[in-house]
Amino acid sequence: MDYIYETHLHTREASACGKTPGRDYISFMKGLGYSGIIVTDHFYFGNTAVSRELPWPEWVDGYCRGFEEALEASRDPATANGLSVFFGVEYYFEEDEYLLYGIDKAWLKAHHDMLTWSRRRMHEEVRAAGGIMIQAHPYRERAYNHVIRIAPDCCDGAELYNAANEPYQNALAKAYIEEEGLRKSSGSDIHVIHEGRLGGLAFDHKLESIRDFADSFMAGEARPVIRLEDGTFIPAESLEEEFIVTRGPELPVYRMETDS
Repeated sequence: MDYIYETHLHTREASACGKTPGRDYISFMKGLGYSGIIVTDHFYFGNTAVSRELPWPEWVDGYCRGFEEALEASRDPATANGLSVFFGVEYYFEEDEYLLYGIDKAWLKAHHDMLTWSRRRMHEEVRAAGGIMIQAHPYRERAYNHVIRIAPDCCDGAELYNAANEPYQNALAKAYIEEEGLRKSSGSDIHVIHEGRLGGLAFDHKLESIRDFADSFMAGEARPVIRLEDGTFIPAESLEEEFIVTRGPELPVYRMETDS
């Protein structure tokens, strides 16, 4: 039996682009066949819905609301259905973003200085806390982007498949990941409940915590999957048309130095 986890999910409470309240994901994602979700709202320098005028501890409290609403719903006898809810972060640097797994609210409150850290420092600190750092949608191109920044030496893997990307962007990501020998992830980057094509990671065992997720990912036990519109999950790389490089990136690509 496979246990499938959504690794990239945004809530209305903490992401300005999020449309769905955290608690509304519980029955929906379980109904789609997921065993759990990781809430990864946009952090301080990203598209946050939380006022940056707030003192740091209060800002962190507001940032964690979407996750906490989802977690509460997953434990409420009226809505509990066995869906696991874990905490994550989507951190923005210079148009490149990273999914941080294995840290929590207390860690965030204790590390206000994280807003000044380089990619290298962030990776080192997250790893020291028992977590991992994965680059999100490394070859994404949008009207608001000006460059593509990659940092293979400052992360533990990258998204092979992002359901919000165009296929050529996922294809470029796959080529990059394989060239650098990075671990592969997959996520939906979901902002609103819908039944289109989605992503996720499959494991052959139930995950008990976000640390279990991080450890299992590092151990090579995660398998990227895609959920098709008909509701079936397939190995991501078996959908060959998703990973055909039909064109190169339109934006300039910069490889960040290891101390950046």
